Amino acid sequence: MSRRWIAIVAVALPGLVLAGVGLTHPTRLTAESAPWWTTMHIVLVPLFPLLAVAVWVLLRRDSSPLGWAGRVAAIVYVVFYGALDALSGIAAGTVVLASGGGGDEVAALFGTGGGFGRIGAYAFLAAVVCVLGSGWRAGLRSVPFWLAAVLLLGSGYVFTIRHIYAPFGVAAMLGLAVGCAAVELLRQRAEVSSRAGTGSPRS
Repeated sequence: MSRRWIAIVAVALPGLVLAGVGLTHPTRLTAESAPWWTTMHIVLVPLFPLLAVAVWVLLRRDSSPLGWAGRVAAIVYVVFYGALDALSGIAAGTVVLASGGGGDEVAALFGTGGGFGRIGAYAFLAAVVCVLGSGWRAGLRSVPFWLAAVLLLGSGYVFTIRHIYAPFGVAAMLGLAVGCAAVELLRQRAEVSSRAGTGSPRS
């Protein structure tokens, strides 16, 4: 597989994997769902940061302040969304497993985790905005780019309110996968065209 396709897979795969996990996400944390709820969020510990990896891959050639702002936003996402996963996912699930039901402790974990999660999700949305701004600065102005931008912004916003819960959260992850892959492909094509133009003889 060429480096070009490796980059496309790298930016698309996180959303695809998270969409698959989202299909199994229980709608509520109960004594019955607690075993998978807890295990699933343990599995998500290394998976959620992959969205930040996609951002870094998309910004790998942008050393401008905008590019670095996107990288920093992606790191903020990893830290705060990881806290959501730990508190509302692993910790809350563990408490329900131990006690056989919910209670004030679980509600408190959801409340604290939710606050961290909102910060993380909006940080990721900010990173998406930086990726699109970077693409615009690089000369991506075509209709496919604007369609990808709408898809990424819409999916990023749905992520802030629906997590990866089916159906909307799963759709958001798929949208991020398609949008990131489209931006990467368009950027690669623009770079090839630019090199071809630079290398062609002047008339």
